[in-house]
Amino acid sequence: MSQGKIMIHDAYENNLKHIDIEIPKGKITVFTGVSGSGKSSLVMDTIAAKSRRELNDTFPTFVQQYLPKYGRPHVGSIEGLPIAIVIDQKKPAQNSRSTLGTYTDIYSLVRLLFSRVGKPFVGYSDSFSFNHPQGSCPRCSGLGEIRELDIHKLVDFDKSLNDEDTIHYIAFHKGGWRWIRYAHSGLFDLDKKIRDYSPEELELFLNSPQIKLKNPPSNWPRTAKYEGLIPRMYRSIINSEEGLLHSSVLNPMLTMGTCPDCGGTRLAQRVLTCRIEGKNIADVCSMSISALNRWMRSVSDPLAVDMKESICQRLDALEQIGLGYLSLDRPIGTLSGGEAQRCKIAKYINSSLTDVLYILDEPSVGLHNHDIRLMTDSVRRLRDHGNTVILVEHHKEMIRIADHIVDMGPGPGAAGGEVLYEGPYEGLLGSGTATGRMMSSACGIKTDPRTPSAWCQIENASFHNLKNVSVRLPLGVLATVCGVAGSGKSSLMDCFMRQEKDIVYISQKSIGVSMRSTPATYIDVAGDIRKIFAKASKVKADYFTFNGKGACPVCGGKGVIVSEMAFMDDIETVCEACGGLRYAPEALEYRYNGLNIAEVMDLSIEKASGFFAGTVIAEKLKPLMLVGLSYIHLNQALSTLSGGELQRMKLASHLGEKGKIFVIDEPTDGLHLSDVERILGLFNSMVDAGNTVYVIEHNTDVIKQSDYVIELGPGAGEQGGEITFEGSAGQLAASQSSITGKYL
Repeated sequence: MSQGKIMIHDAYENNLKHIDIEIPKGKITVFTGVSGSGKSSLVMDTIAAKSRRELNDTFPTFVQQYLPKYGRPHVGSIEGLPIAIVIDQKKPAQNSRSTLGTYTDIYSLVRLLFSRVGKPFVGYSDSFSFNHPQGSCPRCSGLGEIRELDIHKLVDFDKSLNDEDTIHYIAFHKGGWRWIRYAHSGLFDLDKKIRDYSPEELELFLNSPQIKLKNPPSNWPRTAKYEGLIPRMYRSIINSEEGLLHSSVLNPMLTMGTCPDCGGTRLAQRVLTCRIEGKNIADVCSMSISALNRWMRSVSDPLAVDMKESICQRLDALEQIGLGYLSLDRPIGTLSGGEAQRCKIAKYINSSLTDVLYILDEPSVGLHNHDIRLMTDSVRRLRDHGNTVILVEHHKEMIRIADHIVDMGPGPGAAGGEVLYEGPYEGLLGSGTATGRMMSSACGIKTDPRTPSAWCQIENASFHNLKNVSVRLPLGVLATVCGVAGSGKSSLMDCFMRQEKDIVYISQKSIGVSMRSTPATYIDVAGDIRKIFAKASKVKADYFTFNGKGACPVCGGKGVIVSEMAFMDDIETVCEACGGLRYAPEALEYRYNGLNIAEVMDLSIEKASGFFAGTVIAEKLKPLMLVGLSYIHLNQALSTLSGGELQRMKLASHLGEKGKIFVIDEPTDGLHLSDVERILGLFNSMVDAGNTVYVIEHNTDVIKQSDYVIELGPGAGEQGGEITFEGSAGQLAASQSSITGKYL
């Protein structure tokens, strides 16, 4: 076995065609290929899954229940596999107490610095933590904002406790376990309307602290304490994880605002009196990373030397990867996926670990070309620390830094799953693959841009970081809004969408689907297919859905049987009764043009279009073909699609509309170079049909082929928010002041 290679034999996960491949250790390997060609199946579902499963197996079974679960990859063997760390664009779990400082552990070091160096001394490190009782603001409990409960939105004062829906929250309904704590207390007349309570009764009902009841009724729990409705809501719901879980029910009853006691700093006033060179810890955490780095180096106290070095090392990593505009007090939930991914990379750059396999899933997504250069430098640093780096990428500049390239294809889905090229970058250019051809060709700048049919004037926009921006936005054209990440592009489009009516906004966020949703249900062909089968078979259409009568009676239409194994992993096995097809045997007996319902629903969009040629089904599938989703299957769970694929599915549902304004957020994310060419053609056809298309985009090919370009900047965050260019792509390329123009 070669110690310098990861050797994969007979990988057949998803669409992989039993491939053998060797990946050099200590190098940057980039996996390329069209969308759906098998890159993620090999890198994520095979290499990463195998490594993480092997690592998890080293822990006791009790610990394993708390670790992420990975499916068993379909592969013959993998030799020389290091421990893999996957750095993806998934945002950290929403937590109102997490900030950039706590997430990167920099805040812990800053707390230590203030406890040792700050004057006057107010306590040790924990005293500076807004997540600790010693340091948190008593009014907001360290959240920085107060959530005031509107009691009239919670309680219907015209009803009694015996009426239904008197208290509008979960388990407060009549007979609910929370309702019982008031109804069984013996303190209130259950038939008396709340508004008729005496002042003493109302105070007891709403505001009583926890008290032990004297001589409670026999049905009152022996050890329970009575607590007024308002303090109970705050203690057990509003300021707890339950409040986050049921925020859709709770938030309409709350008024949100900055805490008046701490001013949003989250900290007690006593803590804020401690200062270093005139600044308290809240002042320091509100500074941008770049400004904080400069200030930190100016701290002259001899006690700070070692702490300064550790803090500045971490700040350097964030600044070098292009996050200098963020601040340590930035809530972690407000970061984009790309920002969260770069935070993770910055953490690992300072790690002492070596011989680790880092897997980065499309790190270029959402990045301006200026930021791409910073990203490539950081990826090289990961490699130079003695690690192996694997990238799944489409961006030309990221592909160019590869020591080794694996190009997959030739097509998506069943037409892919093969290794077309392995080797250095220079060899890719002459390989004749779709990636090689696109890498060696250049897209020209549009020479005949369309003339706008009208203009929309935005006046004095100051949303987020926009600095009193006034700009004319053209209509009837293909326009691109560009600029570095965090420059204010999305903020400007938000202002546009609030001002103009009937704008169709298409983002990469979830389209609000359940686990049982599929392309067939989303584009509304599932019902048509069932009707065709019902008509041909002369039975009811319900027999041809696994969500109804057609479901396998053993697995309930899930296709798998899940066996719970206490604190060990659940065992998921394919249902023996239906073979994973989800349908009852009776439903599978009926056929249409030689195929049963399960076989039809397993067709790709392309094959289904041919199978149902000349029908309304083929017409409904046509938009999916146009947006490049021909390879996905009718029965594929939408939860398995990428953000880019979901976005294109949304776009497909709007094709054929005319006279609309479309705002599309980074549509080339996750797209192969050849797919970018296809989607550009689609945008142009939409404009030719009488629509206006605005794209928020970094891709230079899209910018070059736009009729009009608006650039924001010059920097990110507070350094951005200004219009730095308006005009054609040709004028942008000639501009000396534009940060984007030089990359065209």
